[in-house]
Amino acid sequence: MLTQSQLNDFETNGYIVVEDVLDKIALDAVKAEYAGLMDSLYAAWQSEGRVPDGAGMDFWGKLLAAYKAGCDWFQPMDISLPGDQVYADTPFHFGPAVFGMVTNPRLLDIVEQLIGPEITSNPIQHVRIKPPATTLRGDEVRAHITATDWHQDRAVALETADQTDMVTVWLAITDATVENGCLQVAPGKVNMLPHCPKIQTAIADGFVDESRALPLPVKAGGAVIFHPLTPHASLVNRTDGFRWSFDLRFNVTGQDTGRSHFPEFIARSRNQPEAVLGDWREWAGLWEAARAKLAIAPHTPIHRWQADSPACA
Repeated sequence: MLTQSQLNDFETNGYIVVEDVLDKIALDAVKAEYAGLMDSLYAAWQSEGRVPDGAGMDFWGKLLAAYKAGCDWFQPMDISLPGDQVYADTPFHFGPAVFGMVTNPRLLDIVEQLIGPEITSNPIQHVRIKPPATTLRGDEVRAHITATDWHQDRAVALETADQTDMVTVWLAITDATVENGCLQVAPGKVNMLPHCPKIQTAIADGFVDESRALPLPVKAGGAVIFHPLTPHASLVNRTDGFRWSFDLRFNVTGQDTGRSHFPEFIARSRNQPEAVLGDWREWAGLWEAARAKLAIAPHTPIHRWQADSPACA
């Protein structure tokens, strides 16, 4: 549970770092689930002659070899559909260990202290497995793989969620350090800043005082929790290893998620406990149904910012 000091810090600074949100059992379950997924993906790529023999390679070795070979493991490992075109066979990952992570009781206890007991799992969520910067292709722009530009989480949802009570829970699966690209924050909750569609959706130049940037290292199992108006970014991964985290969001049930074409679910409720989703297969089914619908529907944009706005000139 959060202390009063932590609650005060969140109210004042717009973020807190909380250690030991996930225990070793939960972490190991997520790692094992993803290792199995990687083994399956790699075996398929190897059968196609796209990657070298994976015998003797661990999870990290296969990730790196696949990335260097141009095989995309990000979308098959992500816990969301992409923001661009969705196809009937667009891959994603929803499994019991990840569902257990998203609905972890200690995590939800923390969220409840910040937004109350009626908690919806917001569909703006991603896995972030970031390779060493030295191995990244020159054209790599995906924020989930390379360094993330300065932004506010409110700004990367649609404007329909501008009044939604929401928090971001950034969960570390491996230690996040200054060297391997942990998050950094400009403390405070400011008004919505103008954003521009740069390489990523990012706060317009000149609106963040980067001299105030504060790095936020956190050990595996810990979390950085953000208010949606707190500016933050990530540092570059300058090590020779990967940095792994999940970016989760939660909002008050009944309020707009900012991405209504993707499925939400009730993760906790005191008023309607019978409405809480408790089976990971139902969660996966919601996304499968959304994929089938979106694959035949006109594309739904997820970005609201225009490059020709005055702040982006």
